Amino acid sequence: MSFKTAAHMRWHLEGRTKDGCLRHPADSPTWKTFDYQHSEFSEDPRNVRLGLASNGFNPFKNISVSHSPWLVILVPYNLPPWMCMKQPYSMLSLLIPGPFAPGNDIDIYLQPLIKELKELWDVGVNTYDASSKQNFKLRTVLLWTISDFPGYVILSGWSAKGKFACPMCHQHTHSKWLKHGRKYCYMGHRKFSELNHPFQKNN
Repeated sequence: MSFKTAAHMRWHLEGRTKDGCLRHPADSPTWKTFDYQHSEFSEDPRNVRLGLASNGFNPFKNISVSHSPWLVILVPYNLPPWMCMKQPYSMLSLLIPGPFAPGNDIDIYLQPLIKELKELWDVGVNTYDASSKQNFKLRTVLLWTISDFPGYVILSGWSAKGKFACPMCHQHTHSKWLKHGRKYCYMGHRKFSELNHPFQKNN
């Protein structure tokens, strides 16, 4: 509804350089696959594509003090790269109080946000486009989440411990129980590197 930013919400379609280089999330395979699978949504470039970022932080800036509130921030990726990651356009959706990380209970905190995102996806909301001076139905999709590995574990509910700790490999995780160390170690990662990589020859 702001004239200053309304036109920028179409930048990913109208202003982006399309030469095959990855400069913006709109150049990613995930974005393109979504456009192909949901053509009705992608027909209107004003529909908002979001990323959800979440992590804990220590408000006292003291490593010796264990206190971890959690932020949940929504980032609109319709905007140009020099705008979408700036503070004025980041939406603080949740502030989960400490002193401990929410852990498996994070789904309870996220329920109101998920409900609103589902409504914006299924139904949408009528709003005003200040750049074209017309009303339209705005819809929203959450494309991905952004977090470090511990944050990923909390958001996904996947356990990062034990035999199947890798969320990508799942049951194919190469793990080995160390009898005397009494813990798992994870092997077989060379399979992800090129065959001529120097690490392949290390014993």
